[in-house]
Amino acid sequence: MAQTRTEKIVIDGLKARQTKERNFKFFGIFAVALAIAFLAILLISICSKGLPGFFQYYATFEVELTRERIDPRGDMSDQSLFEGEAKKIINEAVLEFTGAKKRNEKKAARSLLSNGSDLRLVNFVQKNTDKLNSRQKIKFALDDDADSFFRGYIKKETPEKQRRLNDIEINYLEKMNEAGIITYEISDYLFFGSASRNAEMAGIKGAFIGSMLTLAVCFLIAFPLGVATAVYLEEFAPKNKFTELIEININNLAAVPSVVFGILGLAIFINLFGMPRSIPLIGGLVLALMTLPTIIISSRAAIKAVPPSIRDGALAIGASKMQATMHHVVPLAIPGMLTGTIIGMAQALGETAPLLMIGMVAFIVDIPGSITDPGTVLPVQIFMWADFAERMFVHKTSAAIIILLLFLMIMNGGAVWLRRKLERRW
Repeated sequence: MAQTRTEKIVIDGLKARQTKERNFKFFGIFAVALAIAFLAILLISICSKGLPGFFQYYATFEVELTRERIDPRGDMSDQSLFEGEAKKIINEAVLEFTGAKKRNEKKAARSLLSNGSDLRLVNFVQKNTDKLNSRQKIKFALDDDADSFFRGYIKKETPEKQRRLNDIEINYLEKMNEAGIITYEISDYLFFGSASRNAEMAGIKGAFIGSMLTLAVCFLIAFPLGVATAVYLEEFAPKNKFTELIEININNLAAVPSVVFGILGLAIFINLFGMPRSIPLIGGLVLALMTLPTIIISSRAAIKAVPPSIRDGALAIGASKMQATMHHVVPLAIPGMLTGTIIGMAQALGETAPLLMIGMVAFIVDIPGSITDPGTVLPVQIFMWADFAERMFVHKTSAAIIILLLFLMIMNGGAVWLRRKLERRW
């Protein structure tokens, strides 16, 4: 039976819609696959460079721990250990193993270990005072260039003038490796070290503690202010042009670039109030300003999600407006408030630009003990390491990025878990 003109138009239109739907699904799937591919490439690139950053090469030498030389004052004080001959004792152990006699040979042998080897020896003595006046095997980190040789970045086949290690140094490294004193282990410097110009000694401990102190200040300021503002605007504020203006500005502030908050913190907290640069207190205040709009918006959304019947029921049995809000609405909205706060804090943890503006990019070796001690944060530490030319800094930068990503994933996962744990469904 022949199709009528109307049927043909309907069938052709249906085929066209189905074709467009298939094309739309295809492009959607292609876009998702492309995004996943780029994400996979990014993660593979970071992991390929970052995983080696969790490890480094060490050399184990037998060291004569003569107390009179290490602790000349005999009181194990920091000053006495500083005046001791820890560096000289280590050099003697290295020269004894390598058998270096000439001046250039001794210089080559001494350059193979990290410049911080004497501090490692001092720390060992402080923790093991019973080992004094004995011969002990102690592991010392290799210098960045020596470490790069074992990683394959410096090759012996390369002409001597074109590499950072000369033939004498490479021969000593090969001798150490053949003797079995070279080991490839998890880097304790990465996790327990602080800022250092020497790549093999650099670590994230100081930056990590600085990040935690900064986030603590941010949370203690932004969370109560954000929740109080959201409760007032949603439950108590009159609906007029003034409150509408406030709401519009809060929404606009949530989209302001983070560097603007850094400039604001620089102008107000440092230039106007004269507060010191590069301390977690200032960093926390700046991040609190940046995070506050996000917390307010998420808290208001959580309050709106509470059914009106909860308020009406509380008011019907004689509760005041304040009691209905604080005893019934806010407790039910807390899961959403905490979720928004954790996500805002995770965003603040990864920020670099506002903290650069207030001077937290300074090179600070000491680990901050309070919010008023100079310090830096993990994203800024990563930014600084990425600017250094040493090969090990490339690996440690990627390793620090992995740690930061893991911490962000934990915070976001905690937000999801907290919401599911505390959320009530109506």
